[in-house]
Amino acid sequence: MSSPTKTQQEPSRIVISLKDITKSFGTNQVLKGVSFSVERGEILSIIGPSGAGKTSLLRTLNWLEKPDTGSVTIDGETVNAASAAKTDILRLRSKSAMVFQHYNLFKNKTVLQNVTESLIVVKKMGKAEAEEKALTILKSVGMADKLKEYPSRLSGGQQQRVGIARALAIDPQVMLFDEPTSALDPEWVADVLDEIKNIARQGLTMILVSHEMRFVSEVASRLILLDEGIIVEDGSPEQVFNHPKHERTRQFLKKNRDFEVVW
Repeated sequence: MSSPTKTQQEPSRIVISLKDITKSFGTNQVLKGVSFSVERGEILSIIGPSGAGKTSLLRTLNWLEKPDTGSVTIDGETVNAASAAKTDILRLRSKSAMVFQHYNLFKNKTVLQNVTESLIVVKKMGKAEAEEKALTILKSVGMADKLKEYPSRLSGGQQQRVGIARALAIDPQVMLFDEPTSALDPEWVADVLDEIKNIARQGLTMILVSHEMRFVSEVASRLILLDEGIIVEDGSPEQVFNHPKHERTRQFLKKNRDFEVVW
């Protein structure tokens, strides 16, 4: 029997690949040749000090920030900084959804409309079908009783849950979270973190930038420590927290970790 052809083989487990990503703002180079890959179903958390380049790195993944050099691949769609075309960028963006620090909801649209907007405009879904799907997802994040409310009448935690619902609605291959609790009052942080844990349990590939060390120790399958635009440490939470390889990692954890992790 002949061996399977390349097209017959199982698809690659790699769903995200960054190669030699650099990014500068003026004379400040915030990313210095960053490369890594993420397997399907992996939950990667990017940690590091303020100004390390974490958010810039996350934003290059869906081309909200155009890198100066390098390439990004998500689920088979590749965009190269040297030859990026608008159609390539749109295809890349269709593979992921992002949850922002400051919610980024449409202030003039209701909760339901915020979630259906991308389904109707981008996915070309009929209004009735879009509303049915949006309602199902809003129920799953505990926001079904706020369908007609506007963002200004919601708490920060409620707005962030709508943002999560909006991201989930487009059935992304990858979910990107940029410090999803940093703008929240302390009383709402736990609710939003619980929603992210629920998504993690569904097996969706996730990249999460967060300063919540306890949370990332519980939800992440892998950690990257980014500092001054380079990857300092890359490993499992157990390895990074309990057996860091580099002195810079130990210094960061000493300042930013106030709990003990036991595996």
